[in-house]
Amino acid sequence: MTSILTNNGAMVALQTLQSVNDNLTAAQNEISTGKRVGSASDNAAVWAISKTMDSDIAGFTAISESLHVGEATVAVASAGAEQIVEKLTEIKELIVSAQSENVDHTKIQNDIDAKAAQVAAIIAAAQFNGANLLATDVDGNGASSLGVLASLDRVGATGTPTPTEITVDTVDFEANIDLASNLTSFTNVTDAATALTEIEGFLTVAIDGAAALGSDTARLQDQGDFVSKLTDSMKMGVSSMTDTNMEEASARLKALQTQQQLAVQSLSIANGAPESIMQLFR
Repeated sequence: MTSILTNNGAMVALQTLQSVNDNLTAAQNEISTGKRVGSASDNAAVWAISKTMDSDIAGFTAISESLHVGEATVAVASAGAEQIVEKLTEIKELIVSAQSENVDHTKIQNDIDAKAAQVAAIIAAAQFNGANLLATDVDGNGASSLGVLASLDRVGATGTPTPTEITVDTVDFEANIDLASNLTSFTNVTDAATALTEIEGFLTVAIDGAAALGSDTARLQDQGDFVSKLTDSMKMGVSSMTDTNMEEASARLKALQTQQQLAVQSLSIANGAPESIMQLFR
């Protein structure tokens, strides 16, 4: 039955056109913003997960910066420790040369005093951003170690993240390699022999300390590499959940544009159908 009061075909065509237009608008928004899920209304579950991961990414970015600062601090101390090992080796050479009777012990002692002062200067200067891992007091506030933020550990999707630190202990060359107070001055072979035993002990302390700082530097570097890769992986995860697949969106846009044209044509035909009733009255 054909009615001039109710055009069922036009209503169906109009609903189809509205649906196509809505889908076309959504596709255009996805392409223009690059986001398939840009707000909670698009997909609440995916949006919530992505925002949680975005906050973690921001946290790990800050952690990466903290690791860079920590790595630089330890690297400065490590370089200072290695330089001290070299200076102690030079002092040892001077003390060995003083084991003979027919040498000028006073001049040798003067050279040793100069190098001992240089060792003390290196210890005092081996600081980065106010932290000195060669000193007894790392930060001037009584700390004996340096804590470097290394990770955020989250238990469960809604759990509170817990910060994790890498602790780097001071090697305390300030107290353990105090040449001015603990290295025997000499003017004869006997005292020189005592100084040789003492410098061997200082060398052992310096070598062990430099090795420890080298290990800490490598650990911070490894953690920094891990955090960088983890951050990249998390970014790719968020991207796969929320970003628009541009190839798919382009194909869908083309299909919707075609559907829109057909829906407009269908609505035009449906609107023209009542006019055919006029033929019955001629």
